[in-house]
Amino acid sequence: MLVSLKPTDGVGFSFCAPPHCEQQSRLASRRAMDFILENSLMIEDNSVYLTPEGLKQIQDELEYLKTARREEIAIKLETAIKQGDLKENADYHDAKEEQGFVEGRIRQLEDSLRRAKIIDNRGPSNVVRVGGRVTVSEVGYDEEETYVIVGAHEADPANGRISNISPIGSALLGAKVGQTVRADTPEGIIEFRVVRIE
Repeated sequence: MLVSLKPTDGVGFSFCAPPHCEQQSRLASRRAMDFILENSLMIEDNSVYLTPEGLKQIQDELEYLKTARREEIAIKLETAIKQGDLKENADYHDAKEEQGFVEGRIRQLEDSLRRAKIIDNRGPSNVVRVGGRVTVSEVGYDEEETYVIVGAHEADPANGRISNISPIGSALLGAKVGQTVRADTPEGIIEFRVVRIE
């Protein structure tokens, strides 16, 4: 009997004996191709999907950080500098750290606004799309769950708002009522049936 080595999903190799080698090799190839396609799509479409409300939230936060928050930090820095020796001045170091965080957040929000695509969810749709509400049931269970598919900035899974790039969100995109989709989650593959699209 021939025995061959095949790469595992983790690190290293495992033994594989025919006829399972060919089947496992096809499965591994399919997973690798899905991974490559998923990541190339993320690179090609690096848009930040936002609802009009999400756009306003980002604009409001950016305005606050650039005005009131920067001013608060400037006052803290000025007060700390007046205390003298900056090497061992904890207030100065705290204010500088705070300033770095705020400036980083400003850059992040500005970048998101540059790449923003506003979700236009007007009119009926027969497929799940970003900005849409979808009701699903996990295959084998009767309980229904409703999700709103949003961009990553507005995701709030505890309140049913899931990101379009999350495993479940990306699996549902493009699905129609009655269709079953498979989501590759950290807990394993979960199958959902689309019950309703709003």
